Amino acid sequence: MKILEVKSIHKKLAGKKVLKDVTFSVKSGEIYWFLWPNGAGKTTTMKCIMGLIEPEQGEIFVFGEKWLTQKSKEKIGFMPENTYLYKHLTGREFLDFNGKFFGLTGEKLEKRVNKLLKKVGLEEAADKRLSSYSKGMLQRVGLAQSIINKPKLLFLDEPMSGLDPIGRKMVKDLIVSLRDDGTTVFFNTHILADVESICDKLSIINKGHLIVESKKISDVEWDLEDFFIKKIEEHSKK
Repeated sequence: MKILEVKSIHKKLAGKKVLKDVTFSVKSGEIYWFLWPNGAGKTTTMKCIMGLIEPEQGEIFVFGEKWLTQKSKEKIGFMPENTYLYKHLTGREFLDFNGKFFGLTGEKLEKRVNKLLKKVGLEEAADKRLSSYSKGMLQRVGLAQSIINKPKLLFLDEPMSGLDPIGRKMVKDLIVSLRDDGTTVFFNTHILADVESICDKLSIINKGHLIVESKKISDVEWDLEDFFIKKIEEHSKK
């Protein structure tokens, strides 16, 4: 089952064409990796999918429905690259606040927050203000916030930014456990070595064009870094 379909989207920003006929699909239960060099159109693609901006052409289907409906939004989790956090709140208060958007209250909310704090390794820092958190700790609480509603489709934008090796291992294990529990994960990261072992498929976008579409990681016949660089160089020469 295709849980996400992006069909021939085009988008201009400041008069410049940023996306040019981008098409791909993500099946239910996949860990899908979206890879790109800087300025390739990754953020614009993500914003179009999330409904933050509209493409001039093309269609996007989520859970089989055109564009994002209120019903589909309730089944989606999203962690942006630059997460805005309320620094005057503690980690626990921040997750409580976000949980209430999805109707969680009382004991059910408390149990969910405690479970997430443990899952992302922030139990001991739960009652400290976010203003005292390191960058890596803020990334982890942002990740916990993105899955508080137990999403069926999770978007992660650079989830490993600022994390040490232990933190990156924790995120990798969490992504795999989410997939095993039925969550489809669509994410972006530049850290190739950390994630190629957990991904099912990847797409590569360059200069607004999708140059590799939904390729199985197992079908990449050589080193992934070399594969990525070769594809970018081949496309840039055209």
